[in-house]
Amino acid sequence: MNPRHFKLKAIFAAAALASAAFPAMSADLTQPTAAQEATQSQSPWMIRLRALGVITQDSGYVGGVAGSDLSYSDTVIPEFDVTYFFTDNIAAELILGTTFANVTGEGSIDGLGKVGKTWLLPPTVTLQYHFNDFGNFKPYVGAGLNYTIFYNEKGKSAQSLDIDNTFGVALQAGFDYMFDEHWGLNVDVKKIFLRPDFNVNVGGADMTGKAKLDPWLIGAGVTYRF
Repeated sequence: MNPRHFKLKAIFAAAALASAAFPAMSADLTQPTAAQEATQSQSPWMIRLRALGVITQDSGYVGGVAGSDLSYSDTVIPEFDVTYFFTDNIAAELILGTTFANVTGEGSIDGLGKVGKTWLLPPTVTLQYHFNDFGNFKPYVGAGLNYTIFYNEKGKSAQSLDIDNTFGVALQAGFDYMFDEHWGLNVDVKKIFLRPDFNVNVGGADMTGKAKLDPWLIGAGVTYRF
């Protein structure tokens, strides 16, 4: 065989093999893996529904009276939150719920008994860091800002009770345990530093004070990731 013809045939054969292999190689390079598909298909939105225990600190004062403590009733309420993931690790959470507190005089003012009652609406936003190196167990920590609105305030032994809306700092830690890519269980603990001023009228005398609520919010519930 002519050497020149042999070389041409070899070149054409190599080109044919390359053209046949190139689409398969391209498909392998561009085809996402199963893990990549799962990551890409997961929505950045997550919601939770929790049962939440609100445990307040029994402290504060009325009218500057020494040893005048205030006691606040603890409650259990439903709580709903929405989380948005900016990245796999960084997320923001909005916490929504409402509760009430009975305010009772203690210490040197325990004779007042039940001073009054108020409802609280404490929307809280936290920025979170999620740890994703533990499989289905996904712990997180967060910090943020709370703004508590007091409404439907009623005096009992006091003729009137008016508590100022106020900002507070929130710290958070918790975890989700995911059964699959959508459903999981959540446990969450928050500490809110909340110390509103208030005005109260007792026996016709107007007095001011500070309620050191500083509640612990301890919750457990269901997680759903879209």
